[in-house]
Amino acid sequence: MAHKFKVINKSKLDSPKRREVLPAKEILKTVGIKESDVVADIGCGIGFFTFPLSEAVGEEGIVYALDIEKEMLDDVEAGMLERNIKNVRPVVTQEYRLILEDKSVDVAFLCTVMHEVKMREKFLKEASRILYPDGRIIIIEWIRKDSDYGPPADHRLDKNILKRNLQRTGFKDIQITDFNNYFYIADAKKK
Repeated sequence: MAHKFKVINKSKLDSPKRREVLPAKEILKTVGIKESDVVADIGCGIGFFTFPLSEAVGEEGIVYALDIEKEMLDDVEAGMLERNIKNVRPVVTQEYRLILEDKSVDVAFLCTVMHEVKMREKFLKEASRILYPDGRIIIIEWIRKDSDYGPPADHRLDKNILKRNLQRTGFKDIQITDFNNYFYIADAKKK
């Protein structure tokens, strides 16, 4: 585990196959992102979820698009211009120090990020820091098995390990469900 996605492969983040197995709008409906939510899209990449999140939270909401790679955020900024989006704030961040204020977001949203994080509990504590009290963390991860798409099974994060990480870092009401044959979704609240 803790194998980092290479920026050179960023085109894979918006492939037809990814759109098929990871239908962003359907997932956001499933997890209940609401209008006026403030969301941190942590590890946003090129904005695969950033733009659907922007639409879901509406004009009253904000999406902070956080990534450690400036090149990824350049793509987000280009997408904002193309779509005339005003409610997204791109932020170059650090892996274990998210560049947002304490208690500043309703939802910390992570898609296929946690399996790349070496010190998961440190990372989750940092995500908790930026959440409002009773804020939610939503984590989409690869089901730990070999499949025709995605990283090898040994690079994926077992859902029971993630659940234990969430429990140890002060999250409650943890629900983990398989979304399809490729991904599971973890949804938890800050204590």
